[in-house]
Amino acid sequence: MSGRGDTPSAQMHLALASRQRRRLLELLRAGEAPRDAQELGAATGLHVTTVRFHLDLLRRAGLVDSHSQPRGTRGRPRTVYTAVNQAEAGGYPALTRLLAAHLADTAEARVVRAEQAGMDWAAELTAEAGQPPQVSAQDAARTVTGLFADLGFDPELVDDEAHCQIRLHACPFRDAARANPEVVCSVHLGLLRGTLTRLGAPPTTARLLPFVEPELCLAQLTPAG
Repeated sequence: MSGRGDTPSAQMHLALASRQRRRLLELLRAGEAPRDAQELGAATGLHVTTVRFHLDLLRRAGLVDSHSQPRGTRGRPRTVYTAVNQAEAGGYPALTRLLAAHLADTAEARVVRAEQAGMDWAAELTAEAGQPPQVSAQDAARTVTGLFADLGFDPELVDDEAHCQIRLHACPFRDAARANPEVVCSVHLGLLRGTLTRLGAPPTTARLLPFVEPELCLAQLTPAG
């Protein structure tokens, strides 16, 4: 499905999903002066090419800015990076928690609205794919796993004859999910169910089990009936 990682929300998910990218962002926020990829590579132990790859994802998500800086000696200007101010970036972590807490007056209403938001998100991410003919449950599970991978959930598909299980080893919204699981996890459940619907998958019971381990959530897909 083309275009599913091009929305701002998807880019933010992808940028914050990696521990290495979060570490680079922390280093840039902690420093007073701009830093280049070589300096950040030395601080993290990452190859400079890997650092540039991560910085580009952070830049596209609006979390990092870059500009050329003349060298003190002859040579090409070096590219340096700075963290975008939290307020300029939309105060993302705090805003996520605020929206999660005030999406509705009651927990039950927050669950309903959050799941619908997730289904709307699925429609947005799959809009360019159109409505394909019905696919098998296995193909749908593989496609869903790929989408969650694009969004930074580090998924692992485990398939047997009874049901499919997608092990989610990362969550870009983990802190907000711990504080407001009825909202954040319901959004992800809506994303899961909405994607299955958009794919034309067979009737499937989709469940999301958050934090079965401190760093693991489970998505379960079982044929309905």
